[in-house]
Amino acid sequence: MSLSGKTALVTGGSRGIGKAIVQTLARAGAKVAFVYHSNTAAADALINELKAEGHEVVGYQADAASKPDADRIVEEICEKWGGIYVLVNNAGIIKDGLLATMTAENWSAVINTNLNGVFNYCQAVTRPMMSARSGRIINISSVAANFGNPGQSNYAASKGGIEGFTRCLANEVGRRGITVNAIAPGFISTDMTEAIRNAAEDTIKKQIPLRRLGNPEDIAAAVLYLASDGASYVTGNVLTVDGGLTLGAGM
Repeated sequence: MSLSGKTALVTGGSRGIGKAIVQTLARAGAKVAFVYHSNTAAADALINELKAEGHEVVGYQADAASKPDADRIVEEICEKWGGIYVLVNNAGIIKDGLLATMTAENWSAVINTNLNGVFNYCQAVTRPMMSARSGRIINISSVAANFGNPGQSNYAASKGGIEGFTRCLANEVGRRGITVNAIAPGFISTDMTEAIRNAAEDTIKKQIPLRRLGNPEDIAAAVLYLASDGASYVTGNVLTVDGGLTLGAGM
């Protein structure tokens, strides 16, 4: 699944799932730009690692919730590399809490980053992709969109919104040769899930038919598939990568 000669943009790309996606796309031959929010040390380390392997990669520090930042970054990448073939919207945060005590700030922060960020970057890349009559848009959702976990109304709303958005956009741009899909990870070993894993990892594993948590590389492999020529007839779908968690086995 070579991406040689292609260009890619990944949001939330310096750590966890985003980092694995950047590494995987670069090692498949793509020129990769990624957006990160604040961890400059992690971003620089990733850039240095991939450049040492001979890959072309660049990082942009920005807030995924900022529309001006998204427009600027996409414009700069298009000027630098002539366009963007793959967009992966991975930037996301959690601010869990029961709705009765959730602050408006925590609600808005999650919606602005997780859902509005997808809008920002999809809108920014749509025009150059439509002009090129090709492109792959991949939005990272979550099984939480359908689980209804207590304390995650903001997170579940943002991820459910991503899935509906994905289907609508796929319908709008398919005639221009652009595919739009989402990936819904289950429990993945990242910094974001550390607190949950520390509290209940053994219990979680018993609910997963494969009896293990996912790795960021599991999600990156799914991204690579959807970005490849092998998925050229796949659009408007949500690919669940959860080790079978949503089958309900062991629950």
